[in-house]
Amino acid sequence: MIEFTFTNGHYLLFLLILPFLFLIHFVALKTQRHRALRFANFDAIARIRGIDFFSKNIVILVMTLVILFLLVLSLSGLNIIRESEASPHSFVIAIDSSRSMEADDFSPSRMEVAKEVAIEFIESAPTDTEIGIVSFSGSALIEQELTTSRSLLRDSLESLEISRVGGTDIYDAVVTGSNLLSGEKSGVLLLISDGQINVGGVEESINYAKIKGITIHSVAMGTEGGGLTTYGLSQIDKKSLEAIAYNTGGNYFDASDRNSLLASLNDAFENSRMKVEIEAREYLLIIVIILFVLEYILINTRYKILP
Repeated sequence: MIEFTFTNGHYLLFLLILPFLFLIHFVALKTQRHRALRFANFDAIARIRGIDFFSKNIVILVMTLVILFLLVLSLSGLNIIRESEASPHSFVIAIDSSRSMEADDFSPSRMEVAKEVAIEFIESAPTDTEIGIVSFSGSALIEQELTTSRSLLRDSLESLEISRVGGTDIYDAVVTGSNLLSGEKSGVLLLISDGQINVGGVEESINYAKIKGITIHSVAMGTEGGGLTTYGLSQIDKKSLEAIAYNTGGNYFDASDRNSLLASLNDAFENSRMKVEIEAREYLLIIVIILFVLEYILINTRYKILP
C-alpha cells in the first residue's frame, strides 16, 4: 500500500494555474495560425508548409506543464509512504500469569489457551522475526530473550504456569518487555491479559513505553460474563488495556474465544508492518532538471523556430 502526504500542502493550489496555461497556449496558437493565413507571399507559405505547428507546440507544451507540475509537488513537500512487505519489527509477547488467568471461560483455562495460541502465532510468523516471551503477575519475568529459534520459544511457552505471586503488575510487564526490545530498530509489545490491573499504574506504563519508543498492542482475553477461578468469578477490564494500546500507537483487540485470540495476534502483527517514508523533493528536482535540459535541446534543434 502506498500513501502520499505533503509537508506544505497549501502550495498545491499552484496546480490550478496549469489548466489556464493549457488554454492560453491553444488560444495563442490559433491566433498565430490565423495571422499566418493572411500572408500575401504564398512562396513564404510554401516554405513553412512542411512545418506542423501543432505537433511542434504540443510537445513543448506538455514538457513545460510536466516541469511545472513536478516543481509544485516538490514545493509542496511530497512524501511517499509505503508499507514493507515483511515486518521488520522485533516482538515481545507478554502473557498475564496471574490467578485470574485460571478462569474457565476459555477451555480449559485462559492461560492454557493463551499459551497454545501464542505458539501458533510464533510458528506462523516469518522465520527471521525475533520474538521474546515475558510473563507477569505481581512482577514480570523474562521467560525467553529475543530469538528466532521457534523451539526455544515453544519450550518457554509450554512451561508457563499460573504464578503464585499475587497481583497483576502491568507496569513491570511494560518495563521488562520494553527493556528486552531496547536497542532494536523497532519494537512491538503484544500484551495478553484480562486487564485486571491492581499493581502498577496505566499512566506510568504509557509514559515508559513512549520514552522507549515501543508500540503496544493489547488483547483483552475473556468473555463478557467472565469465568470461574479458585477464588471466585473473574471478569475482564477493557479500559486499562484500551488506554495502553491507543496511547502508545498500538491497537486494542477483544478476544472472547480461541479463534478471536489468534486473529487478534495476527492482526496485531499485520498492523505492525513498518511504514517507510521517502522524501520525494530531491528526486522530483532531478527529474525537473533533466526535463528542462531536454526541452532546451529540443527547442534549439528539432523544434527550432525558423526566422
